[in-house]
Amino acid sequence: MHIPSNKVADISRYVHSELADKYPQGELDMFVLFLFEAFLGWNQVQYMLHRGDTINQSDLLKFHWAVEDLKRFRPIQHICGYTDFCGLRIQVSPDVLIPRPETEEMVLHVRRLIADSTLRALSLRVLDLCSGSGCIALSLKSFFADAVVCGVDISPKAVEMAQHNARRLELEVQFNQGDVLADIPSLPVSEFDLIVSNPPYVMDSEREVMQSNVLDYEPHLALFVPDRDPLLFYRAIADYAAAHLSRKGFLVLEINEQLASEMLAMLRLKGFEGECYRDFRNKDRYIIAQLS
Repeated sequence: MHIPSNKVADISRYVHSELADKYPQGELDMFVLFLFEAFLGWNQVQYMLHRGDTINQSDLLKFHWAVEDLKRFRPIQHICGYTDFCGLRIQVSPDVLIPRPETEEMVLHVRRLIADSTLRALSLRVLDLCSGSGCIALSLKSFFADAVVCGVDISPKAVEMAQHNARRLELEVQFNQGDVLADIPSLPVSEFDLIVSNPPYVMDSEREVMQSNVLDYEPHLALFVPDRDPLLFYRAIADYAAAHLSRKGFLVLEINEQLASEMLAMLRLKGFEGECYRDFRNKDRYIIAQLS
């Protein structure tokens, strides 16, 4: 089925009618606004003001193919090429995880934590391990302009995407390729006041309950860990942090909500005391720890 006309209101109705059996109403409303912003540069107010207007055939085709992609559960962020995170427009691709609101919630907590601590008076040194698109590192640099911020990821394509985002946003963050499990590269500083990470933490057994828009379109390298060793990355990160975190520094880790107790126990064995915080869905989502 093709879009019946090039009127804005008809396009909106088309998106809803074609996708009503696949997405909830509220998500479709968001899709419509997202697509009009991506394709025409309109914000929500402009969209409402132009509902009676028409668009050209070239732009109309963009909406048609976007709907076809959404029927296949391609993420809206991939269709548009970006997502917004902590006030920054982060470009994304199938080579990186799409930044999640839970991660944004964690980063905003870190912002408050640093602003209220004695570290704020220092030239903050920040390391983001498993940095992906660079959303965490770039957000922290935007919050703390004087900070020295570095990111490390195993994927060369992820590093390229993060570097591209840094250049586009004009934020000075050094992104490096490196394997958290084997070889973290030499970095501009040897000690950090904040080490943060959102590493792979979804257990292989959880694949069967995951949605197609994640399984089919996002990098499994950044998602999954074996059931037999779900703390694989966290142990390596904790070991690195124990050797490279400043005395009053913070280790911040996004976690699998099923593994909070195991995580806190492991961190205690590595010399840290931490607290787990819940996300807006009331799930255990991240830990903030310090050397004990």
